[in-house]
Amino acid sequence: MSVTEPYPIIQEGLIFQEEIKKSRFITYLQPAAGKEQALAYLQRIRELHKEARHHCWAYIGGSPKDSVNMGCSDDGEPKGTAGKPMLAVLQGSNCGEIMAVVVRYSGGIKLGTGGLVRAYSNGIQQLVRQMQTIEKRFYQHYQLHCDYAQMALIESLLARLSGRIVQVDYQQFISATVEVDLQLTEEFIQQLESLTQGKVFAKKIPIKAG
Repeated sequence: MSVTEPYPIIQEGLIFQEEIKKSRFITYLQPAAGKEQALAYLQRIRELHKEARHHCWAYIGGSPKDSVNMGCSDDGEPKGTAGKPMLAVLQGSNCGEIMAVVVRYSGGIKLGTGGLVRAYSNGIQQLVRQMQTIEKRFYQHYQLHCDYAQMALIESLLARLSGRIVQVDYQQFISATVEVDLQLTEEFIQQLESLTQGKVFAKKIPIKAG
Protein backbone atom coordinates (compact mmCIF):
# COMPACT_ATOMS: atom_id res chain seq x y z
CA MET A 1 0.00 0.00 0.00
CA SER A 2 1.30 3.44 -0.91
CA VAL A 3 1.56 5.92 1.94
CA THR A 4 -0.48 8.32 -0.20
CA GLU A 5 -3.50 6.03 -0.28
CA PRO A 6 -6.37 7.11 2.01
CA TYR A 7 -6.42 5.86 5.60
CA PRO A 8 -8.57 6.54 8.69
CA ILE A 9 -7.37 8.90 11.42
CA ILE A 10 -8.81 9.39 14.91
CA GLN A 11 -10.93 12.52 15.37
CA GLU A 12 -10.34 13.20 19.07
CA GLY A 13 -8.48 11.93 22.12
CA LEU A 14 -9.89 9.24 24.42
CA ILE A 15 -9.07 8.01 27.95
CA PHE A 16 -9.65 4.65 29.68
CA GLN A 17 -8.81 3.72 33.29
CA GLU A 18 -8.77 0.42 35.15
CA GLU A 19 -7.22 -1.12 38.25
CA ILE A 20 -5.49 -4.50 38.06
CA LYS A 21 -4.04 -6.06 41.24
CA LYS A 22 -3.76 -2.64 42.89
CA SER A 23 -1.94 -1.12 39.88
CA ARG A 24 -3.79 1.72 38.16
CA PHE A 25 -3.52 1.86 34.36
CA ILE A 26 -4.59 5.03 32.52
CA THR A 27 -4.66 4.72 28.74
CA TYR A 28 -4.61 7.73 26.45
CA LEU A 29 -5.34 7.59 22.72
CA GLN A 30 -4.54 10.75 20.79
CA PRO A 31 -4.20 12.01 17.19
CA ALA A 32 -0.51 12.46 16.29
CA ALA A 33 0.76 13.31 12.80
CA GLY A 34 4.36 12.17 12.98
CA LYS A 35 6.99 11.36 15.60
CA GLU A 36 7.41 14.95 16.76
CA GLN A 37 3.74 15.35 17.66
CA ALA A 38 3.68 11.91 19.30
CA LEU A 39 6.65 12.62 21.56
CA ALA A 40 5.35 16.10 22.41
CA TYR A 41 2.12 14.49 23.59
CA LEU A 42 4.10 11.92 25.60
CA GLN A 43 5.89 14.77 27.37
CA ARG A 44 2.56 16.36 28.32
CA ILE A 45 1.38 13.07 29.82
CA ARG A 46 4.67 12.69 31.73
CA GLU A 47 4.14 16.18 33.19
CA LEU A 48 0.55 15.32 34.08
CA HIS A 49 1.55 12.07 35.82
CA LYS A 50 4.93 12.84 37.36
CA GLU A 51 4.43 10.34 40.18
CA ALA A 52 3.62 7.40 37.90
CA ARG A 53 6.19 4.61 37.68
CA HIS A 54 5.84 3.95 33.94
CA HIS A 55 4.72 5.91 30.88
CA CYS A 56 4.70 3.29 28.13
CA TRP A 57 3.87 4.36 24.61
CA ALA A 58 3.42 3.46 20.96
CA TYR A 59 2.62 5.53 17.90
CA ILE A 60 1.93 5.32 14.17
CA GLY A 61 3.00 8.64 12.68
CA GLY A 62 1.52 8.29 9.20
CA SER A 63 -0.08 5.49 7.21
CA PRO A 64 -0.80 2.32 9.24
CA LYS A 65 1.12 0.43 6.55
CA ASP A 66 4.24 2.62 6.77
CA SER A 67 6.38 0.62 9.23
CA VAL A 68 9.19 3.21 9.10
CA ASN A 69 7.01 5.88 10.74
CA MET A 70 6.22 3.97 13.96
CA GLY A 71 7.74 3.56 17.40
CA CYS A 72 7.17 2.23 20.91
CA SER A 73 8.73 1.96 24.37
CA ASP A 74 8.38 -0.29 27.44
CA ASP A 75 9.63 2.59 29.65
CA GLY A 76 11.19 0.32 32.25
CA GLU A 77 8.73 -2.55 32.12
CA PRO A 78 10.16 -5.98 31.17
CA LYS A 79 11.17 -6.02 27.50
CA GLY A 80 8.30 -6.73 25.11
CA THR A 81 5.52 -6.48 27.72
CA ALA A 82 4.23 -3.00 26.93
CA GLY A 83 5.39 -1.05 23.86
CA LYS A 84 5.22 -3.82 21.26
CA PRO A 85 1.83 -5.18 22.39
CA MET A 86 0.50 -1.61 22.38
CA LEU A 87 1.82 -1.00 18.87
CA ALA A 88 0.32 -4.30 17.70
CA VAL A 89 -3.14 -3.16 18.81
CA LEU A 90 -2.70 0.18 17.02
CA GLN A 91 -1.63 -1.61 13.84
CA GLY A 92 -4.63 -3.91 14.12
CA SER A 93 -6.93 -0.89 14.19
CA ASN A 94 -5.72 0.12 10.68
CA CYS A 95 -5.76 3.72 11.90
CA GLY A 96 -2.96 6.15 11.05
CA GLU A 97 -1.52 9.20 12.83
CA ILE A 98 -2.31 7.86 16.29
CA MET A 99 -0.50 7.83 19.65
CA ALA A 100 -1.15 5.64 22.70
CA VAL A 101 0.29 6.27 26.16
CA VAL A 102 -0.39 3.96 29.10
CA VAL A 103 0.45 5.39 32.52
CA ARG A 104 0.96 2.89 35.35
CA TYR A 105 0.80 3.65 39.02
CA SER A 106 2.24 0.45 40.50
CA GLY A 107 0.43 -1.26 43.36
CA GLY A 108 3.34 -3.43 44.40
CA ILE A 109 1.88 -6.73 43.18
CA LYS A 110 3.71 -8.35 40.25
CA LEU A 111 1.49 -9.06 37.24
CA GLY A 112 3.85 -11.38 35.39
CA THR A 113 4.76 -11.15 31.72
CA GLY A 114 1.36 -12.25 30.41
CA GLY A 115 -0.45 -10.03 32.87
CA LEU A 116 1.53 -6.98 31.77
CA VAL A 117 0.91 -7.66 28.08
CA ARG A 118 -2.84 -7.95 28.74
CA ALA A 119 -2.90 -4.84 30.94
CA TYR A 120 -1.06 -2.64 28.45
CA SER A 121 -3.11 -3.94 25.52
CA ASN A 122 -6.57 -3.91 27.06
CA GLY A 123 -6.99 -0.16 27.51
CA ILE A 124 -6.11 0.48 23.88
CA GLN A 125 -8.44 -2.30 22.73
CA GLN A 126 -11.27 -0.69 24.68
CA LEU A 127 -10.60 2.74 23.18
CA VAL A 128 -10.17 1.46 19.62
CA ARG A 129 -13.74 0.15 19.81
CA GLN A 130 -14.98 3.61 20.81
CA MET A 131 -12.92 5.88 18.57
CA GLN A 132 -14.48 7.94 15.81
CA THR A 133 -12.43 8.28 12.64
CA ILE A 134 -12.39 10.28 9.44
CA GLU A 135 -10.63 9.37 6.23
CA LYS A 136 -7.39 11.17 5.41
CA ARG A 137 -6.98 11.62 1.68
CA PHE A 138 -4.16 13.01 -0.43
CA TYR A 139 -4.45 15.52 -3.23
CA GLN A 140 -2.60 16.56 -6.33
CA HIS A 141 -2.50 20.24 -7.26
CA TYR A 142 -2.40 21.36 -10.89
CA GLN A 143 -1.82 24.73 -12.53
CA LEU A 144 -4.11 25.40 -15.49
CA HIS A 145 -4.36 28.17 -18.10
CA CYS A 146 -7.57 28.39 -20.08
CA ASP A 147 -10.21 30.68 -21.55
CA TYR A 148 -13.61 31.41 -20.00
CA ALA A 149 -15.52 28.78 -22.01
CA GLN A 150 -12.99 26.11 -21.05
CA MET A 151 -13.22 27.13 -17.39
CA ALA A 152 -16.91 26.22 -17.31
CA LEU A 153 -16.02 22.72 -18.55
CA ILE A 154 -13.24 22.41 -15.97
CA GLU A 155 -15.54 23.49 -13.13
CA SER A 156 -18.05 20.85 -14.17
CA LEU A 157 -15.32 18.19 -14.34
CA LEU A 158 -14.00 19.10 -10.89
CA ALA A 159 -17.52 18.89 -9.45
CA ARG A 160 -17.96 15.37 -10.83
CA LEU A 161 -14.62 14.24 -9.33
CA SER A 162 -15.07 16.04 -5.98
CA GLY A 163 -12.15 18.31 -6.86
CA ARG A 164 -12.01 22.03 -6.22
CA ILE A 165 -10.50 25.31 -7.37
CA VAL A 166 -7.88 26.45 -4.86
CA GLN A 167 -6.97 29.76 -6.47
CA VAL A 168 -8.01 31.56 -9.63
CA ASP A 169 -6.89 34.72 -11.45
CA TYR A 170 -9.33 36.16 -13.97
CA GLN A 171 -7.51 38.19 -16.63
CA GLN A 172 -7.78 38.03 -20.42
CA PHE A 173 -7.20 34.33 -19.87
CA ILE A 174 -7.77 32.39 -16.65
CA SER A 175 -4.95 31.04 -14.51
CA ALA A 176 -6.16 28.56 -11.88
CA THR A 177 -4.79 26.16 -9.29
CA VAL A 178 -7.03 23.12 -8.82
CA GLU A 179 -7.00 20.20 -6.40
CA VAL A 180 -7.84 16.61 -7.35
CA ASP A 181 -7.97 13.45 -5.23
CA LEU A 182 -4.75 11.53 -5.85
CA GLN A 183 -6.77 8.41 -6.61
CA LEU A 184 -8.60 10.22 -9.43
CA THR A 185 -5.76 12.09 -11.15
CA GLU A 186 -5.56 9.76 -14.15
CA GLU A 187 -9.28 10.12 -14.81
CA PHE A 188 -9.02 13.91 -14.38
CA ILE A 189 -6.20 14.23 -16.94
CA GLN A 190 -7.98 12.00 -19.47
CA GLN A 191 -11.30 13.85 -19.16
CA LEU A 192 -9.61 17.26 -19.21
CA GLU A 193 -7.92 16.39 -22.49
CA SER A 194 -11.18 15.07 -23.93
CA LEU A 195 -13.34 18.02 -22.82
CA THR A 196 -10.91 20.69 -24.02
CA GLN A 197 -9.73 18.74 -27.09
CA GLY A 198 -6.19 18.77 -25.73
CA LYS A 199 -6.03 22.57 -25.54
CA VAL A 200 -5.66 22.82 -21.75
CA PHE A 201 -2.59 21.35 -20.08
CA ALA A 202 -2.53 20.52 -16.36
CA LYS A 203 0.88 21.19 -14.82
CA LYS A 204 1.60 19.21 -11.66
CA ILE A 205 2.66 21.05 -8.52
CA PRO A 206 3.77 19.35 -5.24
CA ILE A 207 1.42 16.87 -3.57
CA LYS A 208 -0.48 18.12 -0.55
CA ALA A 209 -1.83 15.95 2.29
CA GLY A 210 -5.24 16.80 3.71
